Amino acid sequence: MNKNKNKGILFWITGLSGSGKTSLAKKIFPIIKKRYGPTIHLDGDSLRKILNLNGYSYKQRLSNTKIYNQIVKLITEQNINVIISLVGLMHIPRNWNKKNISKYVEIFIKSEVRKVILKDKKRVYKNNKDVVGFNIKPQFPKTPDIIINNTFDKNLDYLKLELLNKISKLINTKKYK
Repeated sequence: MNKNKNKGILFWITGLSGSGKTSLAKKIFPIIKKRYGPTIHLDGDSLRKILNLNGYSYKQRLSNTKIYNQIVKLITEQNINVIISLVGLMHIPRNWNKKNISKYVEIFIKSEVRKVILKDKKRVYKNNKDVVGFNIKPQFPKTPDIIINNTFDKNLDYLKLELLNKISKLINTKKYK
């Protein structure tokens, strides 16, 4: 019997603040749910508020992400898929996921820092001193399962289709069955 059979899939969407992680997560959510079963979307900003996790230094971000690791593991062990969108540009939590979550899909939304800063819809780069990619050095994924290049010249629906296509190809491998 396949021990992975009753485990949910973790879709870990990471990238710079403002790169489109949460927007893409919201776009793919209904399709992931329809194709792969019970699914929830967790957003790093919302989790931070709900759990009252303050501080944005590297050390605080790492501590927060380790908490998120435990939450998503608990949920996927109950045969529920999780789409989580968060900055999470640190090797330690992603490596932990690879070792501890059997159905782990690492998705990196790749964007140029200068383009993200120009967009800065949430004013993250103007209002905070501890911003990954600005004054905290990001640890970009070395071998993500999927890379989506968001240059901001394609609309989100195009990027959504690109991401879903890559997810479908990946999920059809033995690891996720």
